Amino acid sequence: MYIEVLKSKIHRVTVTDANLNYVGSITIDENLMEAANLIEYEKVHVLNNNNGERFETYVIKGARDSGTICLNGAAARRVQPGDIVIILSYAQVDHVKARTFRPAIVFPDTATNRLK
Repeated sequence: MYIEVLKSKIHRVTVTDANLNYVGSITIDENLMEAANLIEYEKVHVLNNNNGERFETYVIKGARDSGTICLNGAAARRVQPGDIVIILSYAQVDHVKARTFRPAIVFPDTATNRLK
């Protein structure tokens, strides 16, 4: 049996941009992606602390060390630049291994979106 567990979490980053005229996705600084064990095109849940919105999209790689957190396409309507969001991804893990599995959790500086 497999269960779904938290795999990656970027806790409290600041939205830097919202681009409605894009196909879709969330652009994330490559440093944050690596630290949180996220890969390009991986599905993520985005939780907006400012307005309570919760939605799914996929990750695209942003410029390294840029601090970029940009919601693209329809998701841009659910955030405003300056909003604080939490980004989560999950993995299916065998229930025995799930007991010892530990997610990658990142706590960046919310002023710069860079690793502390």
